Amino acid sequence: MSVDFRFAFGCCLFFAMVFVASDAQADDAPLQPWRENPWYWSYHGQPVMLMGGSDDDNLFQWPQQQLIPQLDRISAAGGNVIRNTMSDRKDRGFEVYPFRQLDSGKYDLEQWNPEYWQRFERMLEETRKRQIVVQIEVWDRFDYSDNGGNPRWKNHPYNPANNINYTFEQSGFVSEYPDHPGANKQPFFFTTPAQRNNDVVMRYQQNFVDKLLAYTLRYDHVLYCMDNETRAEPAWGTYWARHIKERAVAAGRSVYVTELWDDWNLQADSHKETFDHPELYDFVDVSQNNHNSGDKHWDNFLYVRKYLGKHPRPMNTTKTYGADRNKFGHTDQDGIERFWRHLLAGAASVRFHRPDSGLGISGKAVAAIRAARAVEQLVPFWQLQPANELIRDRRAGQCYLAADQARSLVAYLPKGGEVSIDLSFSSPATATNKATVHWINIDTGDEAATEEHPYTKTISIRSPSTNNWAAVISVD
Repeated sequence: MSVDFRFAFGCCLFFAMVFVASDAQADDAPLQPWRENPWYWSYHGQPVMLMGGSDDDNLFQWPQQQLIPQLDRISAAGGNVIRNTMSDRKDRGFEVYPFRQLDSGKYDLEQWNPEYWQRFERMLEETRKRQIVVQIEVWDRFDYSDNGGNPRWKNHPYNPANNINYTFEQSGFVSEYPDHPGANKQPFFFTTPAQRNNDVVMRYQQNFVDKLLAYTLRYDHVLYCMDNETRAEPAWGTYWARHIKERAVAAGRSVYVTELWDDWNLQADSHKETFDHPELYDFVDVSQNNHNSGDKHWDNFLYVRKYLGKHPRPMNTTKTYGADRNKFGHTDQDGIERFWRHLLAGAASVRFHRPDSGLGISGKAVAAIRAARAVEQLVPFWQLQPANELIRDRRAGQCYLAADQARSLVAYLPKGGEVSIDLSFSSPATATNKATVHWINIDTGDEAATEEHPYTKTISIRSPSTNNWAAVISVD
């Protein structure tokens, strides 16, 4: 047994918790970090591994006849989480704004558009029925930019040209923002008291968030992320995180919030604004790690896990990039590999990003989720610890491994092949014990034949084909 592996398990005994509800958590307890192992979520008193995929980032905007089949497909695959930006940009043509449009064509920010909020409530209710967790992103920077020739800000109700509530001079806005939102030139994201204290616009932003909370605080399956891929000043997200928590406390509810930073390097200072403030940010979202591949992707995630070690929190990846012919140059295989590496590295929530940047809830995504649920039936993910050091003579990207204290391991082989794994940590009582290998085809979601091997300190396993495979190894 390696020193690193012994130390990891010795310091983290709670990771061997069995799949039972804590006595301290009632059957009707809302979604919250699991008290027995705060790297993961619990829902209704039981630990839960969040997995999913969806074909859009703002499903609440979808008409009912499209929304229901999408949620049913996610649920049937074993999915139980979606991402939901509060976005209103008209990418598909059926999206609506939250504010009432007057006969003049302008919007009144003092009045709501009932259709927007009815759609939002329908999504909340339908996901609740299916026990699908909703991770909301309150602000999406792409809604307020005209970058790439998309007139999103030009047409938006917050643009003074389109509302009756304030002028360009009063608001400090201009008619167009052609730069990529990552340039952070949009004054919309500088309104808080600790920034430019723009109370002309802030009052309407705050009304919007309070209206959102009037719906979400009635439900127990919602998480809150302040922004999408933000490069805003930290004061922006801090203000909204505190505001949402204050409103929740006033309503007698507990909520869990985070911020999603844009930097692909998880060691960047921007991410530390979340990592270093567990008193405010209850979980972290490291989705931008999914622009990395191979061992770098794995190692970056483990860097964050180690960094958070004194204050363990759920680590979510709500956007797993990777699909053929997308603008980033990633492939379907990249998406599957990232999904499975994060599973074994210790993510609490993994979701395939929408097409064409991700696999959505396509056939490949469904198969990968089904395969993960099949693994979970044999060994729950929250009992596992990353354990690549148990792979003998490992080559980069060859295999990824996690293990528990109950003599079980889960290996992920991205392209099949053969690998040797050290089993000496399991310390069997007699030499007559066997090692059982359950093969699960990630590309189909199906279980293959189960193999039995005589126990040896090092076991060699060969996958049935060159597909993506998971192997669950248990020592009797």
